[in-house]
Amino acid sequence: MPKLRPRPHSRITRQALTLLGRQVRVGRKERRMTVQALADRVGVSRGLIQRIEKGDPGCQVGSVFEAAVVAGVTLFDASSTAMNLGIKETDQRLALLPRHTHADRKGVKDDF
Repeated sequence: MPKLRPRPHSRITRQALTLLGRQVRVGRKERRMTVQALADRVGVSRGLIQRIEKGDPGCQVGSVFEAAVVAGVTLFDASSTAMNLGIKETDQRLALLPRHTHADRKGVKDDF
């Protein structure tokens, strides 16, 4: 299988991944957990936890969020009420937007 070229990520994305990874590492160490113990609690491999802590953009977002929660990292405003309110507000905004989006068709040629 040919090796895939890495996808480019913006500077902001790379910085956010690095920050979240370091927060996971700090949370894990504050709870005196080994990488293997965190991996066992999350249900992933030790190597994946190491990649998460390094800010690897190729990690599955569900695994990253679960590792952060287990390590005690606060994601967004993680209270149940605030999350439900945020979901409802987002659903209301989505209801106002078109259900489908399409690429623009050829532009109008008005160079006559």
